[in-house]
Amino acid sequence: MQSNDIRAMFLDYFAGKGHLVMPSFSLIPQNDPTLLLIGAGMAPLKPYFTGERKPPHPRVATCQKCVRTPDIERVGRTGRHATFFEMLGNFSFGDYFKEGAITYAWELVTQGFRLPQERLWVSIYEEDEEAFAIWHNQIGLPAERIVRLGKKDNFWEIGPGPCGPCSEIYYDLGPEVGCGREDCAVGCDCDRYLEIWNLVFTQYNLEPSGEYTVLKQKNIDTGAGLERLAVALQGKKNFFEIDLIQPLYQHFHALADQGKRLDQTALRIVTEHSRGIAFLVADGVVPSNEGRGYVLRRLLRRAARYGRLIGLEGNFLAGAVPLIADLMGTTYPELVERQDYITQVVQIEENRFHETLAQGMEILEEYMATVKEEGRPAFPGSWAFKLYDTYGFPLDLTEEILAEHGLKVERESFQENLARQQSQARAARSRIEQGGRKEYKAAENLTTVFTGYETLEEEAQLLLILKEGAVVEQAVQGEAVELFLERTPFYAEAGGQVGDTGVILAGPSRFIVENTVFTPAGQIVHRGRVEEGTFTAGDRVVARVEEGRRRAICRSHTATHLLHRALQERLGGHVNQAGSLVAPDRLRFDFTHFAAPSREELRAVEERVNQLIRQNLPISVYHTTLQEAQQQGAMALFTEKYESEVRVVQTGDYSRELCGGTHASATGEIGLFKLVSEEGIGSGIRRVEALTGQEAYRAAAAASERLERMAQILHTTESALEQKLEELLQENRTLQKTNQQLRQQLAGFTVKDLLSRVEKVEGINVLSTAVEAEDMDSLRMLMDRIKERLSGAVIVLGAVHQGKVLLVGAATGDVVAQGIRADTIISRVARQVGGGGGGRPEMAQAGGKDPDALPEALRSVAGLVRQQKEEALLNKPGSGGRS
Repeated sequence: MQSNDIRAMFLDYFAGKGHLVMPSFSLIPQNDPTLLLIGAGMAPLKPYFTGERKPPHPRVATCQKCVRTPDIERVGRTGRHATFFEMLGNFSFGDYFKEGAITYAWELVTQGFRLPQERLWVSIYEEDEEAFAIWHNQIGLPAERIVRLGKKDNFWEIGPGPCGPCSEIYYDLGPEVGCGREDCAVGCDCDRYLEIWNLVFTQYNLEPSGEYTVLKQKNIDTGAGLERLAVALQGKKNFFEIDLIQPLYQHFHALADQGKRLDQTALRIVTEHSRGIAFLVADGVVPSNEGRGYVLRRLLRRAARYGRLIGLEGNFLAGAVPLIADLMGTTYPELVERQDYITQVVQIEENRFHETLAQGMEILEEYMATVKEEGRPAFPGSWAFKLYDTYGFPLDLTEEILAEHGLKVERESFQENLARQQSQARAARSRIEQGGRKEYKAAENLTTVFTGYETLEEEAQLLLILKEGAVVEQAVQGEAVELFLERTPFYAEAGGQVGDTGVILAGPSRFIVENTVFTPAGQIVHRGRVEEGTFTAGDRVVARVEEGRRRAICRSHTATHLLHRALQERLGGHVNQAGSLVAPDRLRFDFTHFAAPSREELRAVEERVNQLIRQNLPISVYHTTLQEAQQQGAMALFTEKYESEVRVVQTGDYSRELCGGTHASATGEIGLFKLVSEEGIGSGIRRVEALTGQEAYRAAAAASERLERMAQILHTTESALEQKLEELLQENRTLQKTNQQLRQQLAGFTVKDLLSRVEKVEGINVLSTAVEAEDMDSLRMLMDRIKERLSGAVIVLGAVHQGKVLLVGAATGDVVAQGIRADTIISRVARQVGGGGGGRPEMAQAGGKDPDALPEALRSVAGLVRQQKEEALLNKPGSGGRS
């Protein structure tokens, strides 16, 4: 059975059992700062398990793409571990429990997939008699095929919160795949007994005290690895033989150096990691040294290094992206839609790693040699951190290379260095994570209806007042508090759009809304202060949005949609939004692209947006299913999580985008659009900033005024300003050339005067004098002129410019042969003027801080030459001196 058929049969089976089948969520978690990436089927559904949100259906089934890295070192060394995988799952939120979950799983495995029962085994938590009874008495499984395992293996918990025992279904791949030990059985760490399905029975809550209490609402969370099911159903022995992975394995095998004895582990690592790399980039992750970007960089660079070990050359990971899209693009169309983008991101990162690998390896080899020479017990963590921070070496890559040489990293020291670097960012995230949900605990059951699409003023009941996270009955004049209303026209900050401001009135009492945000659980919070009077929970109030500011925000948001589409038109379909800020006075738009757009490209984008504004295209909003919206060509964002019904903002026939923000009613309301800046902010990410409406007009007017003032200063007209500037620049170039010629002539006269100051020291011509010079270049030019006319010489020139000493020194070749060094002399002179410097025996330069000491320092040169000459004679072989 092909993998696509396995996936379809699983989802169809549970759809037939009354489950809502939901599409895979993005690998990037939404509104969950505790997760870097989605690593399990239940992870995107966590708000439904915790009760923060009501599930769309009490029964849900998904096939969720996942990335998980704790077992990364086992990838390729076993046939069952992977960093990227598809997790099939069925979930129950207070509906069926153990009996239903076990019955469904067994029925699908034995009657749907028709796996032979004699090769199936089951594990349960050792104390779960209820599960044993269901498996033995109702399913009819012999007791000897039900294995009891301890808490480590068969009890799911992650700290305080919902938890429970689990039961797993295993498939016996046969003794030829196993470890060969007589006691090999379910629970053994070899590949023989393959876990294909895990059923988690969430029935307890672990209290902070350590006590387990029974949950009122019991849930089911199951996970069946698609790749593992494929191994069993396709009669294979490991992941790398199944239909979704084997073509990729063969692709890399064909590219590898056939002259080498291929390392199967390395080939497997490259194959497996390439899938995770493609999916991470498709979902909007870009390589970096932090967070999920580091996970991507780690996978990519690990695969790149192992590829080099088996003779893979060039951008072999980028080259595999089309094959991955071909294998999995039907189920995950983002791989096809973003294929060019994925390829370019991977290619850029591969090139960067190739550039730094040689340099980093050279440093690592030097470090390893030092460790061995000094007999250190371990490789210093600070050195490993430098390789990570400076050369982009993931720690595990450094560890693997060191392991090949019998060395280990001081992990604790590495972590200390990493913690110091990231302490501020982590502290900030921790404050958000720990404080957010706790601060709004009292509001978690409140619901606020948002009416701000239709109106900017709304009557409502004041439901709750919070002051510094605590519930208060009243708020009086001057107090900063947060208000929760029954209904509100205030838009809460989301999707890049800033929150609304305005006022809330209760009779004569007046509350200034300074910002509007969401709580972590999704309630709308009005933050601000009481300007007049008193507010009491239960009051009837009038909520009024600041109209002018909201209209300006609407203009900016609609302009952002036009900009997004115009960038795609001009730069290519790979352009996708990677972040935004929609404010009343400006907009910022981050997008995926690999080079700085040219001035002409940016001008064309700006012109296109203004053309669309002049066309006054109508803007309409409608709701439809996610699938229908995508079929209509509506743009969706990499990182957004969408419900089954979505809101589409359509601008004429030009743009369709899934969006929850507020917009103008027609593009003409924007008035004017002006790009003001463009820059790169990360690997493959560019940022533009722009102004709209009145702010764009003001910027254009200010630019016009500057041109007018410049024209007045230059005594010309604005239309002739460019020509006038070119004339002045040409005149300046001519003057500079004339000045240089005069300086050279003056230098000739100066050289003649300076040569008259030469004195003989031990048969060597010595010139040490102060001169006039504006910079070091002038000083060196003068030195070159003197050297052309003086042989057998040591020359030291000093100058003072803007309170600092400049020094340059030279020794002609015949003098260097006698043991005289310009770098030694100039260093000693520099120390006398409070500075330092160096160079070569023939030429050196330095600087200093003490101009008053320069004359005496220059007078010391003759003595320094005499001293060097004497030392050279003493060191000469056969002189009787040092040898």
